[in-house]
Amino acid sequence: MKCIVLLLVLAACKHGSTPATTEYEEPRTTLAADDEPSPSYDGAAVQKALIAERAGEARDERRVAEAEGRDPEALSVALADLAVRRRFIRTLELCESKRRLCPPRLDDPAWPYTADSPGDPKLDAPLRFDLASWQGVTAELHGRACACRTLACLDSMEVMLARLETRPTDEVQADDAAIASITRARECMSRLRGHRAMPKIAAE
Repeated sequence: MKCIVLLLVLAACKHGSTPATTEYEEPRTTLAADDEPSPSYDGAAVQKALIAERAGEARDERRVAEAEGRDPEALSVALADLAVRRRFIRTLELCESKRRLCPPRLDDPAWPYTADSPGDPKLDAPLRFDLASWQGVTAELHGRACACRTLACLDSMEVMLARLETRPTDEVQADDAAIASITRARECMSRLRGHRAMPKIAAE
């Protein structure tokens, strides 16, 4: 009897000492910061992009269905691409709902490079490493990173950023505007990979 009472007391103590659990939510970043330049497209382009991306989502879903039970590697890639596109679509939906022009670009056709592509990418901005040119290059890379719809695009952008960002002088690398563009590019890629929570729009 004493043993039973002792066990009940120990159980009650253990129950009372269990700390309450709280869910952790990663801090959210903004899809469009107030200090970013306005994109070159208009609201109608966002609606057009949404129509095109939903058609792309349907194609990605068919790729998944075709690979199921046949090709595990192709299935893995198809599922990853579908997830990236859905996050891109969610970004467009959030931007449209807040009447904000974001992401920075709506590239179509999309980024053509892969992670093993040799040489430097061809950009709209001159690929030079003086301060003004580097600011233009990093701003473009930010926009292109945020426009990725596939895993291959994200992988390639990671490689290209790592390849290019060490080439300017230390002084140019330390430029605040260029650093902000590279940071935002990596935030976009992390979000499209599903590693970062979908953020709120700035100035809600």
